Amino acid sequence: MAGPAASAPGKPKTRGSSDDSGVYDDAKTYYTAEDRHRNNRAGPRTRTYSQNSLVKQMERVGVPEPYRRGSHDETTIPHSRRFLIQVEPTLRSLQLQEDTDSNMQITIEDAGPKVLALRTAASNGHNRFDIRGTYMLSNLLQELSLAKEYGRKQIILDEARLNENPVNRLSRMIKDHFWEGLTRRIDASSIEVAARDPKDWTDDPRPRIYVPRGAPEQYEYYTKLAEEKPDIRLDVQLLPENITPDIVRDMNSKPGLLAVDMEEETDPVTGKKTLKGRPFVVPGGRFNELYGWDSYMESLGLLVHDKVDLAKSMVLNFCFCIKHYGKILNATRSYYLSRSQPPFLTDMALRVYDKIKHEPGAVDFLRTAILAAIKEYHSVWVAEPRLDPITGLSRYRPEGRGVPPETEAGHFVHILEPYIEKHGVTFEEFVDAYNNGRIDEPELDEYFLHDRAVRESGHDTSYRLEGVCANLATIDLNSLLFKYETDIARTIRNVFGDKLVIPAEYCVGSMAAGHVETSAIWDRRAKRRKLAIDKYLWNEAEGMYFDYDTVKRERCTYESATTFWALWAGVSSPSQAAAMVTKALPRLEAFGGLLSGTKESRGEIGLERPNRQWDYPYGWAPQQMLAWTGLYRYSFTEEAERLAYKWLFMITKAFVDFNGVVVEKYDVTRPIDPHRVDAEYGNQGLDFKGVAKEGFGWVNASYIYGLQIVNAHMRRALGTLTPYETFVKALDENRAKALAELV
Repeated sequence: MAGPAASAPGKPKTRGSSDDSGVYDDAKTYYTAEDRHRNNRAGPRTRTYSQNSLVKQMERVGVPEPYRRGSHDETTIPHSRRFLIQVEPTLRSLQLQEDTDSNMQITIEDAGPKVLALRTAASNGHNRFDIRGTYMLSNLLQELSLAKEYGRKQIILDEARLNENPVNRLSRMIKDHFWEGLTRRIDASSIEVAARDPKDWTDDPRPRIYVPRGAPEQYEYYTKLAEEKPDIRLDVQLLPENITPDIVRDMNSKPGLLAVDMEEETDPVTGKKTLKGRPFVVPGGRFNELYGWDSYMESLGLLVHDKVDLAKSMVLNFCFCIKHYGKILNATRSYYLSRSQPPFLTDMALRVYDKIKHEPGAVDFLRTAILAAIKEYHSVWVAEPRLDPITGLSRYRPEGRGVPPETEAGHFVHILEPYIEKHGVTFEEFVDAYNNGRIDEPELDEYFLHDRAVRESGHDTSYRLEGVCANLATIDLNSLLFKYETDIARTIRNVFGDKLVIPAEYCVGSMAAGHVETSAIWDRRAKRRKLAIDKYLWNEAEGMYFDYDTVKRERCTYESATTFWALWAGVSSPSQAAAMVTKALPRLEAFGGLLSGTKESRGEIGLERPNRQWDYPYGWAPQQMLAWTGLYRYSFTEEAERLAYKWLFMITKAFVDFNGVVVEKYDVTRPIDPHRVDAEYGNQGLDFKGVAKEGFGWVNASYIYGLQIVNAHMRRALGTLTPYETFVKALDENRAKALAELV
C-alpha cells in the first residue's frame, strides 16, 4: 500500500510536517497518543477569558460556535495545517449543518452548505480555516466519530487526514481497520456471541457448539468452559462419527456453530496450557462463522498486506474442516454440514506457501493442505452425487432433506402454499411432515435439490442456475477442479519429489495408509477434464464457455462472467482465450467492470420475475479478480488493467461520494450510486453510523489486489477520480503530441 514517503536519512524535518508525526497512523494509535493532542506547537497567543467562557457555555447547550469574520488562517503550509477541535460540539455542529437526512453520513445527497470552519492549532484556535466539499466533510465526520470512540474530548487533527488521496485512504482503512473488524476466532473470548446463531428460529435460542469426535481436546475445553460459565448457557454437543443428511436435518431443531481449528498456548498468568482459536476473516460484520470461497478471495488481499499468518490460519481451518467434516463447508454452522462451496484450497495454500517457503514447517504446512485437497477432491467433487459419470464433469449437487432451515420462516411460503392447501395443514405442520418424510412431494424434492445447489455454487441467486443448478456441469466448478488437478500434480512433482505418501486420516475410498500419489495420475486427470470441458462447455462460434445440462444432455445459453474462470485456471488454449477477449468480453464489460451476466441472458424482470443478485446489472468482486488474473495469465495485460481500473474507479467514487462506503456488490451500470442494489438480500456494508468499520471482505481484497494490477499512471488517475474514458483520452493526446514532436 502506498503511504507517505519516509524521510531521507539526515534530512531536517519541517516543524509540523507529515513525515515526523504519523499523520496516517491507524485510529487507535492516532487517537490514544496523548502528546499528539496537546497543542505544544502553538504560539503564546491564548483566548481571552470572555472568549473561553462563551465557548464553554455554547458547548454545554450544544449550540454551534459563531462564525468569526476576518479570522481565517490562509497562510499555513497545507501539509502542516492542523486543527484544534472540541470533539463533541464540532461533531454536533457538523451533523446539524451537513447531515441533512440525519443518517449519520455525509454524502453528495445531503443538502448542507458543504463548508465548515475549523480553528487552526497553530493559532491556538484564534484563526479558522474552511473545510469544503463532501469528501473532506465526510472524512471529518469519520475522524470525529473515531476520536469520540477513543474517548477524546479535544484533538489536534491533521488536515492531511481530511484531504488524503482517496486511494491511499481506502487502502489504509482496509489495512488498518477493515481486516481487524472482520477477524474472528472461536474460543472462550468469543463463544457466547459466536455460538449464538442469528438464524436459530427455535423457541429456545442459545449458544451451541458442535465438536467433531476427532477433536476430544476441544470437547473437553468447551465442556469445561460451559461448567465455569453457566450463565452463558453454552450447549456443547459431540457430533456423530458419520454425518448423514438425516442427521443434519434432525440437528435443525438445535442449530449451532461448528468447531474449527485451535492451537495450544500457555497462559501467561497461570503458566497452564490452554487452547486458542485460529483466527479467520468473515465476509461482513454481522457474521461470526468461517465461510468457504469468501475466505479465498479475502486471502488475496491479506497476502498483499503481508497478513500472511492470518491467511495461513484460514488454510489450516479449512484443513480441519476437510479432516473432520469431509469438506470445506458453505459456512461453519450445523445446517451447512452437507453443503460445500467453490473449491479454491490449492491455490490459496500455494500462495501462502510462496510467502513462507523459507520458514521452518512450510513444507509440512503445504503437505497438510495438499493432502486435505486430495481428500476433498475424491470424497466430494468426483464422487456421487456431484460427479456426472457420462461426461466425467462435476456439478454442485449437495445432499439434504427438506426445507433449508437457515432461511427466514416466510422465505419459501410462495413455493409451499399450493402444497399446504393440497394437504389441508398449516405451514408449520406441512414443513414438519415434509422434512420428516411423512409427506412425499417429488416436485418439491427437485426444487430444494436445486435450491441447495445454487447456495453451494456461491451464486445465490441467479436465473442462470434457478431450477436447474444441480443438473449443471458448470464452467466455474470444472475450471476450479482443473486447477486442483494441475496444482496437485505440479506440487507433488516439484515440492515432494514426485512422491506423496497418504496417511490414514486422509485416505479415501480404496486407499490404504501409506498409499503413494505421483504427479502422472493428476496430469492425466487434468488432461481428461480439459478434453471434456472443450467438448461439452466450449462454444467456438460464441467465443465463450457455457454450462452443460447433464440431464437434458445439452449446452446452456446463459452468458456468464464465469467463462473467464477458465482463463484463471489455465484451461483455455491461446486461441480460446483470444476468442473470449474478442467476443465474450464486449458483451460482459460495463462502466464499473464485469457484469455477472448479460441483460439478454437474464431476460425481462418485473413483479412476477424480480431481479436476482448474481445477474445483470450487478458485478461481484470474485468475478473481477479471477478475470484480471486470467487475462494477465494469457498476456491480455491491457484488458486486465482496463477492467481493474473501472472496478477500482467505481469503488473509489462511491467511497468519496458516500461517506466511505464499501459494500458487498455493485450495480456496475450505474455511474453515480453503484452501491444501491434492489435485488433480493439488499446490500451488506451500508448500515453504519459515522464511519465504516469493516467494508466487505472480498471487496476489500479486490481493491488491494486490483491496485497490484493497474499501472502507476492509472493509480495516480484513480486518486484524482478520473473516469476511464477521460484517462484514455488524455493518454492518447499525450501520445499524439509526443509523436508529433518526433517528426
